Amino acid sequence: MQTRIPPLVIALVAALIEIAANLAWPSARVLPVPIAWAGGLLVGLAALIVAVAVAQFVRARTTIDPHQPDRVSVLVTSGVFAITRNPMYLAMLLAIAGLALALRNPLALIGPILFVAYITAFQILPEERILRARFGAAYEEYCQRVRRWV
Repeated sequence: MQTRIPPLVIALVAALIEIAANLAWPSARVLPVPIAWAGGLLVGLAALIVAVAVAQFVRARTTIDPHQPDRVSVLVTSGVFAITRNPMYLAMLLAIAGLALALRNPLALIGPILFVAYITAFQILPEERILRARFGAAYEEYCQRVRRWV
């Protein structure tokens, strides 16, 4: 793996960057209040997605630990994994995007952007290399059928 930093820590850092941007430039808080409500809905959607994804991994008896992709025993491709190859990372993205909207500060959107860039380069791409080596053609077909994010 390219990084030993847990993805959840990366998401929390992105959230802290959003909060810092909001505190540093409170005058940029210009988005209308309904945008903040939409942010709350995104956080709720994120919680639902992660719960379903974790349940699918538990049911398949495979690891949910992103730092041990070599311990993956089953390629899960149904349910939420038929919509996105990375539902847990998508859930983290939705949660930090929801926070950015709840802050009503466009500058807070730097958090989700940084999260996607970092998690793709240092977590997802290395995971994909391992899964490709482990599952071969089945993983290739899955990648052609299902997008990385949505």
